[in-house]
Amino acid sequence: MHIDPLSRTASATLHHWALLPLRLVVGYGFLSHGMAKLTRGPAGFARLLAQIGVPLPGFSAWMVTLVEIIGGIALIVGAFVAIASLPLIASMLVAMFTVQFRFGFSSVNTVGLTPDGPVFGPPGYEINLLYIGALVALAVAGPGAWSVDRWRRRSPGS
Repeated sequence: MHIDPLSRTASATLHHWALLPLRLVVGYGFLSHGMAKLTRGPAGFARLLAQIGVPLPGFSAWMVTLVEIIGGIALIVGAFVAIASLPLIASMLVAMFTVQFRFGFSSVNTVGLTPDGPVFGPPGYEINLLYIGALVALAVAGPGAWSVDRWRRRSPGS
C-alpha cells in the first residue's frame, strides 16, 4: 500500500516548482550555446555545417544560432515553451545524428591521461538525449512556476 504524505494541492504546487530549475537550466544551456555561436561568428559554425554536408550552411548556421538564442530566452521566461521546444528538439536530433552519434553514447570520452590530467575525445549523444528529454517533459507538463505561459493562462481575457 502506498501512502502519499502530500495532499493533492501540495503535490500540484511542488510539481509546478519542480519544473522551474529544469526550465532555467535547459534555457540557459541553449542561450549560452547560441550566444557562443553568435560571438564567435556564425561563419565558423557554417564551415562545420558545410563539412558535414548540411545544405545552405550559412543560412543554417544563422537559423540554428537564432533558434538557440530565441528558444533559450523563451524557455528561461517560460513563454511559448511547447512551441519553442519543437525547433530546439529538431536541432538536437540533427546534431545527434550528423555529429555525435558516431562517437557513442557517453558525453565524456576519456582517450588518455597526461601529467596535466585526462584528455577527452569528442562527446557522444548523451547530452542531446538529455536536452530532448527535458524539452519533451517541459512541452508536455508545461513550464511550471514563474512562467509567462502560466501567467497568460491565469490572466483575464486570455
